[in-house]
Amino acid sequence: MKTAFFSTKRYDEQSFEKVNADYHHELTFFEPRLMLETATLASGFPAVCTFINDDLSAGTLRAIAAAGTQLIALRCAGFNNVDLNIAQELGIKVVRVPAYSPYAVAEHAVGLIMALNRKLYRAYNRVRDDNFSLEGLIGFDLYGKTVGVVGTGKIGQCFAQIMKGFGCKILAYDIRPNPVCLEIGVNYVELPELLKQSDIISLHCPLLPSTHHLINADSLQHFKPGAMLINTSRGGLINTKAVIHAIKSGQVGYFGIDVYEHEDSLFFEDLSDTVIQDDTFQLLQSFSNVVITAHQAFFTKEALQNIAETTLSNISDIDAGRECSNEIKAT
Repeated sequence: MKTAFFSTKRYDEQSFEKVNADYHHELTFFEPRLMLETATLASGFPAVCTFINDDLSAGTLRAIAAAGTQLIALRCAGFNNVDLNIAQELGIKVVRVPAYSPYAVAEHAVGLIMALNRKLYRAYNRVRDDNFSLEGLIGFDLYGKTVGVVGTGKIGQCFAQIMKGFGCKILAYDIRPNPVCLEIGVNYVELPELLKQSDIISLHCPLLPSTHHLINADSLQHFKPGAMLINTSRGGLINTKAVIHAIKSGQVGYFGIDVYEHEDSLFFEDLSDTVIQDDTFQLLQSFSNVVITAHQAFFTKEALQNIAETTLSNISDIDAGRECSNEIKAT
């Protein structure tokens, strides 16, 4: 199938071209994001392949549908950037990659915990400057600490298993308890109780209308003072300004994120020669107890391989008229 790829980087082209040797689709790669202003690039393509920051709201969907697009292949798990109702109305099918490497994301969350706890970023910079002082680098043992896991799908499950290996007590909140988590001794509680008891809270739930700003001024009041908050899921789960206030008050003692609610104008681009206009993001970067990475939790060789395999398989299923288990429909 003739497919236009948007928001692509060199590593996208390399991974998809390699896997496409087995699928034989006609792939064209565009660096710009897909949005109403760039929708003309999709003209003549029955399928478009998009990523997390592409704008698939009503205007864009109508524009690409009018130009002949019948399939949106998301090369990611999240689909909060797609207006599924409009897509269905226009007869556009939407498929996604529900799981590419849950281990990659879970392991990155643990990496953020270790970096924050043991001040690895500060220690690295000190040694580079021949400063071998230990002042200000004290951390805490993970063993025996309570870790709250919000969302126990495959990624949350992997994260819980890793933290269990550290000797942590694991609490979880999810509308559907995971049997694997129950088997390893995870205790499911309501969200306020999880926030109250946890030394570390890690978010692994999807961004839905019901979870938007799940962490806000009210829920932050339930936090154990000085708790660590980690987010490798979606930026919109957190009200950033509320967290900044909680950092200033000491309610949040550590903040590690791989996602940011306004990241679409920042992440995946080299802005080192520009002045970032997002004052909230700039303020976040000024705190010594905050670590930010630029949506790289998924970024492993295994994940890129799995993303390409599943995406091209999804396209092949739709192209052949077969039922695709990864199709998303409006509810």
